[in-house]
Amino acid sequence: MTVASRCATTATSLGGGDPTAPPPANPFSLVDLQARSVAYLRVSVTDRCNYRCTYCMPADGVSVVPRAELLSFDEIARLVRLFVDLGVRKVRITGGEPLVRRDIVKLVEQVAAIAGVQDLSMTTNGHLLKDLAQPLRDAGLQRLNVSIDTLDAQRFAQVTRQGSLAAVLAGLDAAARAGFVHTKLNAVVLKGLNDHEVVDLAAFAAERDLILRYIEYMPIGVDQFWGPQTYWPMDQVRQTLATAWALQPDGDHGLPGGGPARYWRGVLRSNPSRTVRLGFIAAISENFCRLCNRVRLSSTGTLRECLSTAGALSLRDMIRQGCGDEQIRQAMRDALLGKVDGHRFDAAEKTLESMSAIGG
Repeated sequence: MTVASRCATTATSLGGGDPTAPPPANPFSLVDLQARSVAYLRVSVTDRCNYRCTYCMPADGVSVVPRAELLSFDEIARLVRLFVDLGVRKVRITGGEPLVRRDIVKLVEQVAAIAGVQDLSMTTNGHLLKDLAQPLRDAGLQRLNVSIDTLDAQRFAQVTRQGSLAAVLAGLDAAARAGFVHTKLNAVVLKGLNDHEVVDLAAFAAERDLILRYIEYMPIGVDQFWGPQTYWPMDQVRQTLATAWALQPDGDHGLPGGGPARYWRGVLRSNPSRTVRLGFIAAISENFCRLCNRVRLSSTGTLRECLSTAGALSLRDMIRQGCGDEQIRQAMRDALLGKVDGHRFDAAEKTLESMSAIGG
């Protein structure tokens, strides 16, 4: 069905409606054909990034879309409200690098004001967090995920190509001063690059009372960086950790909406009073698709039902061609019926897009 045919009838609400109006008491949940309820929306606000991480994009970067094609803040807020109408309760702002989007604090204010958003978080590389942590907190951002793959400054510069470990550490300090708690560190584990740092990363998180999540490198990208020379499965990460930390399965931390990580409590063998919360995201070796409760909205407004598939529904086009709220909600419901039962990641079928373009 084309956008024109979807919007042929009179629009029920061409404006954004009242974002502070409470969501329906019993919202029509977004449910796919596998009966998985979607309660978690990841919103990419830009495909641009101030880093050039080796596992994300080539050294010379990737093509970015014209700014006019990006969703405006009002469009993002409207779509978030419509997702909330359908049962979404957890919203994460991503990129690219979301902090490079001009006036990002204003968007946080808009989304935080939407009744029904119970958990509002952001994933960032942390480079600009030093100056933005307090404004983001004041605007209503509740939680942060900060990417940090290595604690070695030289290796950090190598991995990110133009990043600064000192800037990220300063950002983490600023986040703590601003009152952020349960801050998560995201570490993509790469064989031969930072696999020897998994124990040190856990100690770093424990010292700062942070949650550390190890992420299995997925076959996503426009180059040939993913392969047996870089991929390291999560069971090997845990085996390495076990030399220094006793690992005990833990719960979901009580955070609304859940997520892909499986959490363990680490107890330092040499000092049992020192503990750390560790998450493991093993999309390849320990497929968690049957529990997936997430959808993604790209920076250009495409609804991406699964990280491994491109998505076909342009919610941006529906908005810009005058579709009403109920028409857009129905299109969302219909799209979720096409959500695949599991990802298609394997060595023979890569997703040939930059992670910065997909939205993390």
